[in-house]
Amino acid sequence: MIYPAIDLMDGKCVRLLKGSFDDKTQYEEDPLEVARGYARGGAEWMHVVDLDGAKNEELVQADLIGQLAQTVGLKVQVGGGIRDMVTVKRLLDAGVERVVIGSLAVKRPFMVKHWIEEFGPERIVLAFDVNIDESGVAYPAIKGWTETTTTPFFDVLDNYTASGLKTILVTDIGRDGAGTGGNTILYRKIIQTYPNLNLITSGGVGTLDHVRELKAFNPYGIVIGRALYEGHFTLNEAIAC
Repeated sequence: MIYPAIDLMDGKCVRLLKGSFDDKTQYEEDPLEVARGYARGGAEWMHVVDLDGAKNEELVQADLIGQLAQTVGLKVQVGGGIRDMVTVKRLLDAGVERVVIGSLAVKRPFMVKHWIEEFGPERIVLAFDVNIDESGVAYPAIKGWTETTTTPFFDVLDNYTASGLKTILVTDIGRDGAGTGGNTILYRKIIQTYPNLNLITSGGVGTLDHVRELKAFNPYGIVIGRALYEGHFTLNEAIAC
């Protein structure tokens, strides 16, 4: 399953390079028109990130996200700035299919486990944005990728094995927006270690060969952003390859 991505700042579509808010590319397309194009291209889902929310630690673009969820004919999963149960419910009530929880999944696991129980595992995705150190160990980043934690990613994920968690989204920050290919080593290890989890991969896709490399080990989903914005290939081609 291909998840075309829309990252939002100030109501515009943008892409960050390796998670840096200081290294962004802004695209002039209307987010609603971009989403409609994805629907015409054969997408079933869309991945939306409120980058303003991620940076400010509160949902900023709720109205625009509600429009995306209600008007374009796609199932939408949304992350960025979601810090409380009220916001989760607000997004679900607005038509969002799944809510993506990032930093809190690392910082407040007890609370997030309660949300998984309260709303159901099919409505909650845990997003882990990771930096890889020199020895190859992945560490989650928080606060819109501005801070890296000291607890290894696999230790964090181990804490959720009995929670009913169903779906995770993992981004290698070092590859995000760079078009150098996904971190297949990391993703294969996740699938082998947690075969009952649905893995959505994110970060690094720049060519159709990168899509094929990821599809080869059958992840639950593949998020693609910049490569689609910049016309490296079409959504139809990514779905078909």
